[in-house]
Amino acid sequence: MKLLLPILSPLIAIVSALLVGAILILIAGANPLTAYTALFQESLSTYFGFGNTLTKMTPLLFTSLGVLVALRAGQFNIGGEGQIYLGALGSTLIGLYVTGLPAFIHIPLALFAGFLFGAIWGWIPGYLKAMRGVNEVITTLLLNYIAVNLVSYLVQNPLMALGAPSPYSPLIANTARLAIILPQSLAHAGILLALLAAGLLWVLLERSPLGYQITAIGHNPIAARYAHISVERTIMLVMALAGGLAGLAGSCEVMGLKFRLFEQVSPGYGFDAIAIAFLSRGSIFGVILTSLFFAALRSGANVMQRSAGVPVTVVYAIQGLTVLFIAISLAVERQITIQNSKFKIQK
Repeated sequence: MKLLLPILSPLIAIVSALLVGAILILIAGANPLTAYTALFQESLSTYFGFGNTLTKMTPLLFTSLGVLVALRAGQFNIGGEGQIYLGALGSTLIGLYVTGLPAFIHIPLALFAGFLFGAIWGWIPGYLKAMRGVNEVITTLLLNYIAVNLVSYLVQNPLMALGAPSPYSPLIANTARLAIILPQSLAHAGILLALLAAGLLWVLLERSPLGYQITAIGHNPIAARYAHISVERTIMLVMALAGGLAGLAGSCEVMGLKFRLFEQVSPGYGFDAIAIAFLSRGSIFGVILTSLFFAALRSGANVMQRSAGVPVTVVYAIQGLTVLFIAISLAVERQITIQNSKFKIQK
């Protein structure tokens, strides 16, 4: 049971959310089977639909990894949305104002800028938590609003393209753009970078001394201190890493998809990432699969609306229901653990 619960709980949560979603589809006057067929067939089995799914999966995976690594250290990174905006800003500045570089230098430099801007935005709440005891949930959440409004100001004023009908920056240089991996689709090399980041993060967390320190702090920071682990320094490092990963999500949106900075860089990827990280139960492989599931929902939502007449809001309701059911499964699992502990004590 201990081995099966982490695998079964997310699966049961997804299936339960889809079943309740089917009821919502019926209420909307549509056929659930037709709606779900259109949703997943378009997003996973067609060439262009799958390319669109990979495009949406890229920022979800990057940001979810940022939430996950923070959770490993017992920290709640609710600031993924703002970190996406800052990462997009960093890469845009390099793409616009650093010119004359070959692509093999320009692209890594722009990605590094996105990572750095996001890392700084993640380090701030990490520092406030480690050195001042300020709750990171509050600071990361509030920093989202600062980042969104900062980017909004910049694209409406100093970064706004000449003659633009709406707030957005000029196009970044061609040498700062990510390659398309599926011809004539939106899928770009960002998904390969996200998968590489997932692999590197797994090695860091599971096969390195730093990963051991991060996990130890997440389990018991007091015991970690007795083991001579610098809790404060590790928390700041983890939050910076979390912010940097989310920043890369913004970088890929600019460098691989839009090629310019828009006022609305993210449609809420940072908040979806919180649900994905919790649904994955701390597993990096689980984050990859769950990011694909959420990306498929987003990718096929409009097709489901056109084919079956189901509002796009039903998809967002399914995402919310998935989070609700995983929360219920966690509560049930905790209750089972408590009951087992009591049984062992009595025995």
